[in-house]
Amino acid sequence: MDELTGGSFAPDVADLVARTWDEDADDRLRLIFTCAHPALPLHARVALTLRTVAGLTTTEIARAFLVPEPTMAQRIVRAKNRIRNAGIPYRVPPLNELPERLDGVLAVLYLVFTEGYSATSGEHLLRIDLAAEAIRLARLTLELVPPAAQDEARALLALMLLQHSRRDARTDDAGDLVPFELQDRARWDRASIREARLLLDAPYRVRGAYRLQAEIARAHAAGATDWNVIATLYAELRQLSPSPFIDLNLAIARGFAEGPEAGLTALDALEADGALSGYHLLPAAQADLLRRAGKRDAAARRYSEALALAPTEAERRYLTRRLQELGRED
Repeated sequence: MDELTGGSFAPDVADLVARTWDEDADDRLRLIFTCAHPALPLHARVALTLRTVAGLTTTEIARAFLVPEPTMAQRIVRAKNRIRNAGIPYRVPPLNELPERLDGVLAVLYLVFTEGYSATSGEHLLRIDLAAEAIRLARLTLELVPPAAQDEARALLALMLLQHSRRDARTDDAGDLVPFELQDRARWDRASIREARLLLDAPYRVRGAYRLQAEIARAHAAGATDWNVIATLYAELRQLSPSPFIDLNLAIARGFAEGPEAGLTALDALEADGALSGYHLLPAAQADLLRRAGKRDAAARRYSEALALAPTEAERRYLTRRLQELGRED
């Protein structure tokens, strides 16, 4: 996030640089900033905070990073040792040190939220308390950050609010997953959507990755989803912050915007790359597009592959229903 580390603070906050925030800061936020110290590699900052602050298991964190569990365990141990050996203080840093910590803190908050938004294991798809805690900490972080460095912190909060606004519609009364196109939009939290729109309508100095993701979420929250707009935003996001997860979402958006075959072609290329090997949403996305294209047998095979990989009971029930709709058993 060069736009945060290369600039200077606005004159109206210059007198706050010497202020110590420890007296007012939330204990959990202090711990996040400690874990996000720049002496640690970024991946170690995120992993350690997810383990220490959010209480995620090493298995859950490894899945989020797409690395083997022993590798993630070693990263966490090394990060803990480095904090202890370097004597890194337990505090929110002074204002002039915030920008160099901010990228790691925002990354941590978003991964904590993501685990709440779509759990990597367990009975339930959602962990609403975890998502709500990430939003609370994002608000506190935004209050601490000087105005000149607030763009991505503000955009991240907007992104979380927009995604969290659909929490009541994403599962039914039995806790089963409801696909986006079948969700009852009357159950979306309109207050959160309004707050997110106000955050995004404020002047921005930079158009970063969280801003683009928030714009995608805002497009989803519109009266009717414009998949061409969403595909364009994902293509822009891929240029700014390449990731196989972004490639997956871009392929899905293209499948809706340009037709199933366009999406399938992109998904096949992603599968050949191997970056998402073992990730259940890749075959699940392929199955959905194959079903839309009328290729029932191929769709059933992909749904079966996704079912074998799905990490939560809610997703397994959803995929089983899809197989049954195609006349197949799980």
